[in-house]
Amino acid sequence: MKKLLEIFKMLKEQSPILYWVLVIHGFFTVICLAGIAIDDRILMGVNVWIKPLKFCISDIIYIATVGYLIQFYPYSKRKKNIINNTVAITLLIDLLIIVGQGARGVQSHYNMQNPIDGILFGLMGVIVSINVIIMILFIFDTMRLKLMTTKSMQWSILIGWMVVFLGSWIGGQMISQMSHNIGVADGGEGLPLVNWSTIAGDLRVAHFFGLHGLQVIPLFAYIVSTKWKSTETNKIIAVTIFALLYISFIAHTFYQAKQGIAFLSM
Repeated sequence: MKKLLEIFKMLKEQSPILYWVLVIHGFFTVICLAGIAIDDRILMGVNVWIKPLKFCISDIIYIATVGYLIQFYPYSKRKKNIINNTVAITLLIDLLIIVGQGARGVQSHYNMQNPIDGILFGLMGVIVSINVIIMILFIFDTMRLKLMTTKSMQWSILIGWMVVFLGSWIGGQMISQMSHNIGVADGGEGLPLVNWSTIAGDLRVAHFFGLHGLQVIPLFAYIVSTKWKSTETNKIIAVTIFALLYISFIAHTFYQAKQGIAFLSM
């Protein structure tokens, strides 16, 4: 908890816009929780506020991660601000669309029911594309620049960005088929909160673990670098093995979904 508070303090000092976007996300998280408690409307088998809540939490994690990791890059303050502000503001717009559509009781994704819904879904696609371009920038810069951290941490950050890009590609697969389930229509029986299908394949599983590789893999590298007194080469090997196992798990869940098999059956 102390480390998290230090990170948010650092973000407030170095990137005020990003910090306040995180605060706004926190405000909407409270709104979504209140909505779940008092609003009993159901959409696609779950409360209309569940999806906005998931995106609030996911965005907070991703935006804070970008703001934290960018400090290791030898960028100018101006470049850091441009990247941080672009990520924060675009994802805030994306969240406003998702929350707004949830409040209306309609789908935010794959919704082409009328021109307004189609435009909002298209705008979300533009926002995703902008952030994917930023991911690619980070991938190339992590390969070509010397980050202000250890070699094992830099290696983990590079793999983390690659895994996030993979997760985004899986998201593109869902957009191409205008659904996330395989074998049945979207909605229906699912796991609590995440609502991953328990009766058919669901691409959101691989998408989720892909998007959070940027936290999981560097966190593993951080634990290894602080707890294991060994050579940097051995730490890189450990990070590589862990990353390969994590990527293999994502590949398994993707294959599983494509075969129409539920991640977990209940």
